[in-house]
Amino acid sequence: MKLTLDRRAVFAGTGGYAHDAAQPLVVLLHGAGMDHTIWALQSRALARRGLRVLAVDLPGHGASEGPPLGSIEELADWTAALIRAAGAGRALIAGHSMGTLIALETAARHPELVAGLALIGTAAAMPVHADLLAAAAANDDAAIAMVSLWGLGATAALGGGPAPGLWMLGGARRLLERAGPGVLHADLAACAAYANGAEAAAALRCPATLILGGRDQMTPLKAGQALAGLIADAHIVALEGAGHLLTIERPDDVLAALTGAASCLAVGSGQTSG
Repeated sequence: MKLTLDRRAVFAGTGGYAHDAAQPLVVLLHGAGMDHTIWALQSRALARRGLRVLAVDLPGHGASEGPPLGSIEELADWTAALIRAAGAGRALIAGHSMGTLIALETAARHPELVAGLALIGTAAAMPVHADLLAAAAANDDAAIAMVSLWGLGATAALGGGPAPGLWMLGGARRLLERAGPGVLHADLAACAAYANGAEAAAALRCPATLILGGRDQMTPLKAGQALAGLIADAHIVALEGAGHLLTIERPDDVLAALTGAASCLAVGSGQTSG
């Protein structure tokens, strides 16, 4: 479906189901340089469970109009506007990588809109290597190569994956190649500049599920565990041997964790699952 925010079209996948404003809302936020397709399995399955799904393309990504926004704070206010435009009271926000920073900041700035968080491949801070930033600024294919290779666990990078016949490393590269010029750099720069993660986590007033890869090279397991330690109501799901691109690499495990996290929508949110 398409919504309009700030006079620009926003595309959101609904998991193949018609938009039903009476259902509880789950907002799915992708990572740097990516789009809504990282949630292909999870969006369909959650929609079948009676949840209203918006797997969005952030501004300037996928089929959403406009330039990419330049900071996590701007993206958080944009996410809050999306929830309001969808007519929801409160939502579960699930994010991957950069999307987790947006989710944290949204909950900090707009707590009345957030029933719970699911943070996949996350840390309070996401510094970016200078070589990666430089390659992304130059629209150099080396940036895509670095993110793709560093993003997968060892087995997935060698070809192992849940869907026979699909090359996970090639799929990750193709996903990033779809982004327009400058998009990956804008996202990485926003992640590197964000400094409010620890404060936002400590101030959370909602439950959070953290889904972490045991072999994540981009947001290491220890960093995710440290973030969980700052959150009053945190639950960790650690996936042994998995890398950073968890929605693609371990889709069923991520779905199970998201389904559990969605229980917050039926408790004190003013919404029911129908």
